Formats: sequence, C-alpha cells, structure tokens
Amino acid sequence: MFISIPGVMRMIQPFSIARLPRIEFGAGSITKLPSLIAQYGQRVLLVIGQRSLAESPSWPPLLSGLGKAGIQWEEVKVNDEPSPQLVDQVVRQFHESNMQVVIGIGGGSVMDAAKAIAGLLPSGASVMDYLEGVGPEKPYHGPAIPFIAVPTTAGTGSEATKNAVLSVRGANGFKKSFRHDLLVPEYALLDPDLLATCPKPQIAANAMDALTQLLESYVSIKANPFTDALAESGFQAVRDGLFAWYEGGGQAAAGRERMAYAALLSGICLAQTGLGSVHGLASPLGAFFPIPHGVVCGTLVGAATRVNLAALEQRDPENPSWSKYARAGDILHSRHFPTTEESHAALLALLDEWSERLALPRLSAYGVQQSDFPRIVAGSRGGSMKTNPLTLSDAEITEALQRRL
Repeated sequence: MFISIPGVMRMIQPFSIARLPRIEFGAGSITKLPSLIAQYGQRVLLVIGQRSLAESPSWPPLLSGLGKAGIQWEEVKVNDEPSPQLVDQVVRQFHESNMQVVIGIGGGSVMDAAKAIAGLLPSGASVMDYLEGVGPEKPYHGPAIPFIAVPTTAGTGSEATKNAVLSVRGANGFKKSFRHDLLVPEYALLDPDLLATCPKPQIAANAMDALTQLLESYVSIKANPFTDALAESGFQAVRDGLFAWYEGGGQAAAGRERMAYAALLSGICLAQTGLGSVHGLASPLGAFFPIPHGVVCGTLVGAATRVNLAALEQRDPENPSWSKYARAGDILHSRHFPTTEESHAALLALLDEWSERLALPRLSAYGVQQSDFPRIVAGSRGGSMKTNPLTLSDAEITEALQRRL
C-alpha cells in the first residue's frame, strides 16, 4: 500500500489498531444513556465523583431518565485518584449483586475506578493480582461486565483506553495500571454540556494533559499514519478550543466541544502508541507527592519537549520526531514557519506560555525537592518512557525536573 506525497512515493509501514469503544458524541447526548444501558440489562452500578455531578443540573434529569426506563441503580463515589483498596472494597460489596452494567460518569479518576470495577465484579478477585509491576501479575482473562464511560472533564481520554490507573501515595507509593482489551468501554458517551461546570484549575490541568498526550503519542516510536492524523486533528481542536472555554464568553460552548473531542482523540492515540517522558515522570511524581496528574503534564511538557529536542539534535537528528515536533508547532500556531528550527522554537514558546497563562504550579508547590530527583528518575523508567522518541539519560530527565522545580 502506498501514500502519495508531492514528489515522493513512500511505503506505509504496517501497523495495528487495538479495540476502540463505540462513540456517541454531541451536546445533549447524555439523554441516550438509558437506552444504551438497556442493551445490557436493568441492574446498574453508577460510579461518580464525590460532589460535582450530583450537584450539577445534569443529575436530576439523568436519574429521572433512568427511573422512567425501569433501570435500578446503586451508587459509588470516588474522591481523588483511585486506589487498589477502593476498587477491592467496591468489588467485595457488589460482587454478588447481579450488576449487569457499570457506568462511570466523571473525570479520569472515576473512569479508571469504574473500569477496574467492571473488570473484576464477575470474579470478585483483587485488582492487586493484575496490577503491572505490583504483586503476582496474573494474566487476566475476564469476564468483565459491560462498561459505559461518560467523561465530565476533557483531559485523560480514559474513555477510549484499556487501562485503569490506580495509585497508592506516599514514600513507598506507586501508580500502576490494570490493563486489558476486555476493559475497553463498550461505549464512550461524550456530552460537552457536562463540562460546563468545570472550574478553571481543572480545565487548565486536564487540557494540558490532553495536549501532552497528543504530542507524546504523535512523536512516539509506535506512532503510525492513523494516529498521526488523529493527533493533528487534536492539535487543531486544542488550539481553537482551549482558551475559548477557559476564558468563558460567547465561544465557551464551542470551546468545550473542541476540548472534549481533543481529549477523546488523545485517549485513542495513547492507547495505540504509548506516550513519553512526561508520563514516565507522572507515575512516580503522582505516587510520591499529592500532585494531580494534569498538573504534572502541564508543568512539565514544555521542559520535557525542550530536553527531547536537544537530545535529538545531538544524537538522532534523522529521527522522524524531529520534523513532527516542527509540524506540531506549525499546527498549534496556525502557520508554517520557514525552518524546522523556527517551528521548534515556536512550539517551545507556546508550551511555556500556556503553562504560565493557565497558572500551572511548579513541582515545588507540592513538596518536590532536588533531593527527591534520584528516586523520581529511577521510578520513571518503566511504562511510558519506553515509547519516548529516544532514550534519555538520568541527567537529561533530571534537567526536565529542574526546569520546573
């Protein structure tokens, strides 16, 4: 198979696309939820956030719609990033309750908790049996209860992935994934109206998480033409939607739609390609310190991109990510710069400017100190770091942390 580029005829390298959810996107689409649930049964476990959804205008009509459809539900609330203990507690509580579908309505923490719960309710097993890098790492064979993901933030893209990220915080903490194709949601239902009550700090952190995921998947060593096309569409959506939503006004609704779309694409892309150094660092930082995942991404993406570009220039200037970083800079600025180096400079300036404009805190605001760098660097080596465009030295990873201390 071939793709035509002016003056060039190149082969498309083989690639694979893992399972994706069916997608329902659009303002007001939350009204479709009762009919989607009815495909699987009448007994539902609702996994939601601590307060935001239950206090929003969307909650009463949703419960009314479920009642009219004859759907019976139980409710579980998730506060903060989910732990294995929370998942195991809910699984024990509802293992014998004949739940037929799990619905996660909330941010990334809710999505991850609901995904893991759906995967373990039938067996009643502990999630510690399956977490990567923790415990026995038994092979997971299912079955899983059908899961429908309904995000109320625009950032993590968890509605499109097969991994549930669980955390234990503290000096000996960890942030690890329970991951399997059977955990992919049956449906991802994205209603941008559900984002209307997001506070500005949440908009900022989640938006930069989505942008980081788009950028890291775009330059990943596993990137392919399919994910590249989605990532480029995502860049355009972030460019046009983020500040329209963040700053409010007449374009806020259109901005929410674009950011919901960008976050979805970021989840699709990362599920296919993996990520990079920012998410490699997010794992130990999120485990050792009370720092939200989106803040890690937003505060580090500029510094990590600068370190990657310097390493590529020194050691691997022919790497495809060299020109892709330039392409990302062009798209985010809506112009074509005369040289690759100017595109790189424009990308770095934009990432730094957005981090400041969105008031994303530095790492030191969460207690990170230089003396913590060695254990953070050591904890960053698994997972996402493996698909970074090139292998970074400890000194290079430390430089990224130092720039945002």
